[in-house]
Amino acid sequence: MGLQAALVIAAALIGVGVYGVLSQQTFVMIMMGFELAINGVMLAGAAFWAYSTGGPPQGQVLVIIAMLVMAVEAAMGFALVIAVYRARQVDMTEGIDTLKG
Repeated sequence: MGLQAALVIAAALIGVGVYGVLSQQTFVMIMMGFELAINGVMLAGAAFWAYSTGGPPQGQVLVIIAMLVMAVEAAMGFALVIAVYRARQVDMTEGIDTLKG
């Protein structure tokens, strides 16, 4: 797989992710859209890093660290969604009109 193929796949991931964020109303689908878009950005960054520099795989290590941070962020986001659902019994963005508990 060359740089252009990696960038096309990354652009597709970003596009599908942005579409998912803008078109969905449930919290889980919005978070999945964000994750997909961020994964596309990381793929593009890793592809640029891998094909532009010929040294040790420092960029790939940075992407793995970013993926770990994203996993923690997703766990915190899903915990927040579960807390909102338990408190208000809503799972869509329209159901929350205030952030006051």
